[in-house]
Amino acid sequence: MNRTDRLYALVEELRAVSPRPRSARWLAERFEVSVRTVERDLSALQAAGVPIWAETGRTGGYAIDAAATLGPMGFTPDEALAVLIGLGTLRRGPFRQSAGTALRKLLAVMPDEDARRATALAARVHLLEPETEDPVPPAFAAALHADRVVRLVYRDGSGTVSEREVEPLGTIGKDGSWYLIAWCRLRDGVRAFRGDRMLSAELTDERPAPRSLRREDLDIPFGTLRSVVDDVS
Repeated sequence: MNRTDRLYALVEELRAVSPRPRSARWLAERFEVSVRTVERDLSALQAAGVPIWAETGRTGGYAIDAAATLGPMGFTPDEALAVLIGLGTLRRGPFRQSAGTALRKLLAVMPDEDARRATALAARVHLLEPETEDPVPPAFAAALHADRVVRLVYRDGSGTVSEREVEPLGTIGKDGSWYLIAWCRLRDGVRAFRGDRMLSAELTDERPAPRSLRREDLDIPFGTLRSVVDDVS
């Protein structure tokens, strides 16, 4: 059994008996490898974010969240390359930190040769970007998943500064700029707030009532608005 198959099988074995643990020795005998090899494989899976933990004691061992999956193990080199390119396009802007950690996790669970080849191919892809990067408040990305009202100090295109509370609904990326789409309580309607015009953004403790975002609510004079999951069936 090669390492790719073994990593996948380790996760599936731990899932099958979850929440009970399996010892490293038991797993080593099961997959006919050394205890050291099993521990190295489990360490790689943990580094990749797979929720595996060690339980101490005579009946201890390694256990996993039964809901865990290992999607990257099934990637072809071309699919892995596409993911690396996609994550690479996010290395500037509000999602840079998450994109960086996701990229490292992906490479950590891929077979060494596939990871090396995908990285080498991705190094041939270059992005032409501006010399300077528009600053975006750290709370921008958090606003999308925190489900909280955001308190903004915002400077509009004319230079007017205002304070307002908004209810985040989504985000739009265009030409290197990111816009927070939200229900603006000051304007009583849907508005787009450019990240680099946010002088500050603070998450409050208030959870707004659910709202749906319709594309017709957005006044976009040009271009085609497409969700990043539109083509996912």
